[in-house]
Amino acid sequence: MPEDAGSYRYSAVMMGSPILLKLFQPDETLARRVFQLIKQLENLLTVNRSPSQVMAINQAAGRHAVSVSLPVYQLIKLAREASLIPGGCFNFAIGPLVKRWKIGFQGHSVPPADDIARLLPLINPRDIELDDATQSVFLRHVGMEIDLGAIAKGWIADRVQDYLRQQGVDQALINLGGNVQTLGSPPHAHRWNWRVGLQKPFASRETLIGTIDVAAMSVVTSGVYERFFLLNGHHYHHILDPATGYPLDNELLSVTVVSRRSVDGDIFTTLLYGMGIGRGCQMLQGYTDIEAVFVTRDLRVICSSRRLFDFTLTDKQYRMASD
Repeated sequence: MPEDAGSYRYSAVMMGSPILLKLFQPDETLARRVFQLIKQLENLLTVNRSPSQVMAINQAAGRHAVSVSLPVYQLIKLAREASLIPGGCFNFAIGPLVKRWKIGFQGHSVPPADDIARLLPLINPRDIELDDATQSVFLRHVGMEIDLGAIAKGWIADRVQDYLRQQGVDQALINLGGNVQTLGSPPHAHRWNWRVGLQKPFASRETLIGTIDVAAMSVVTSGVYERFFLLNGHHYHHILDPATGYPLDNELLSVTVVSRRSVDGDIFTTLLYGMGIGRGCQMLQGYTDIEAVFVTRDLRVICSSRRLFDFTLTDKQYRMASD
């Protein structure tokens, strides 16, 4: 349907999230093909139902390697590399712990300590063997499970961006339930073209701390308010610490990453949450195309820098601060 700025919005519910495609020419056929592509890619990666290539790997754990398609293999290889970066909490082998906690999937209790201790040896990414020649993946131990949930949306958003470019589209926005990827800029825009809201933690999606203005960039946010439960006054969220098996507890409420590739946004939101502000900002000094916005429990907003975006604070409860 047309909007004031001459854009057209197409929406669907997929991957358990609302999906939005914004174009500047009406094209229902293209929108339908985009949603079909998202569904096809999701089916390759899901661990929530069979058959999928990732489920086939998990079901063969401890028994034999499984060959997968080149795109899935490349994503798994990228996830393994990210899982081996020291200091962060990104770990694509964390599947057994995710399933035991079930946070966001009707899980509202803390697993017994014995269960956590039993599962920790099964989440070592170094115990996942990759063979480039056969594009195969082998989980060394029975009970191991890879989980690409922390990286899948970003990867799919990038594939949608590639597809839209192939179709001759150079101005568009795709929002996969919070993973925002943009192409070009809206017509008649200035330097910062797309305006993406930064959600206020534990508030409705429409309640914002501020706005992030970007051009041809991805914006991805991960926060402790997305999936959690409260028990005896304690807040248990879905970002698990691979070292302990429990939700990671630090000064952060959310991390937003602005990057060229949405898959990098997925990886770095989790990495940076585990590292914290100081080490996270230090790490980002080595990257020219990745930046972050940190939101802290004491209501500070900290930008690693603003080379790739502009940020406008709108909530007076929060204050801008340096790291």
